[in-house]
Amino acid sequence: MAGAERPVAPSDRIVAIDSVRGIALFGVMAINVVTEFRVSIFEQFLPAQTNGAWSDRALHSILMVGINLKAFALFSLLFGVGLAIQYDHLSASSSRRTALLVRRLAFLALIGGVHLSLIWNGDILLEYAIAGLVVLPCLFGSTRLLAIAGIALLAAFIAAPFLPPIAALPARSSMAQHVAEATRIYGTGGFGEVLVFRLRELPAILPLHLFMFPRTVALMLIGAAVWRVGLFRTGSRVNQYLPLAAVVGIVVGGGLGVLIANNWIRLGWRAELSFERLGALLLAGGYGASIIWATEIARARMLVGWAAPIGRMAFTNYLLQSVIFGWIFYGYGLGLFGRLGVAAAFAIGVIVYASQVAFSALWLQRYRYGPVEWLWRRFMYGTPQPFRLHEGRPRTSG
Repeated sequence: MAGAERPVAPSDRIVAIDSVRGIALFGVMAINVVTEFRVSIFEQFLPAQTNGAWSDRALHSILMVGINLKAFALFSLLFGVGLAIQYDHLSASSSRRTALLVRRLAFLALIGGVHLSLIWNGDILLEYAIAGLVVLPCLFGSTRLLAIAGIALLAAFIAAPFLPPIAALPARSSMAQHVAEATRIYGTGGFGEVLVFRLRELPAILPLHLFMFPRTVALMLIGAAVWRVGLFRTGSRVNQYLPLAAVVGIVVGGGLGVLIANNWIRLGWRAELSFERLGALLLAGGYGASIIWATEIARARMLVGWAAPIGRMAFTNYLLQSVIFGWIFYGYGLGLFGRLGVAAAFAIGVIVYASQVAFSALWLQRYRYGPVEWLWRRFMYGTPQPFRLHEGRPRTSG
């Protein structure tokens, strides 16, 4: 029905989804600012430096065990939830619904490509757009199909260390040389020099996306499935399992992460990497279940509800973080690339994130969406959409 082809009204948004997304954005920020804006992304694959401050080493360990890849896993899961919501919300006409969702993903790919080339090559949006196109046909299938496909793909991702590699990283000597060059250019180069080097890095970064792509698709499929079984619906029977999922995910997933990070179990690198991947997925699930569970409890809701506004504007804030951190760390701005420790860079990230929390709350008092979110909807529906909070309802697209 054409009348259903309009964005979800702000009053109809699900606070749990926005809260999980907002808190996950903090994790994404923390990892990005410490491992990709502060230093070269390839430094993490070289032997660890042991002569830094103890606070830097401790914080880095906490971030790697507790946050690295977990926040991205939550984002992938939520992206699948969002696709399923859009699928259910749009026209009953299969062709019309597909066209709108393809337009939605095409805009994401466009912004991701611009972000990747002109602002920061650590972009994840383009990968999400491509993964979304892979997931889209599956949305026409059953919930069981989504769940089975997602779980099977996750199992393949976990077992991948025992399988032939789908791509290869550069040799360690080559990476060391690349890190030294990145430190010089990103730290002192002008915008043009940084831009050229950023584009030159793309072939080396591509394998990192290829390694993670199966997991991204799998989590999107599972996200669509959990939406359909009612996980984010108030009073759903599925929600009674949230406390158990939270405890198991955090205890087992966190425990595996600690054991692997401290070399307390030695099973060979393939088995250890598989368990590390399993632990990361369990811990991410535990985090997500905890946040959703908190939104169901009146006394705990305030502990996570603050993140809902920044979660509603996650697209805008993600891009804004790249612009801000690019100016702070690259040579065309303050040129702090390679000059700060983990704690100092993390502190800068926390200040930026806290500012975005306040900005998002104030913005949404006057506007329905963040500016990039509004453009996204405008492109998807192909018709003017209200921007200010008290404007009329969105026009239908026919």
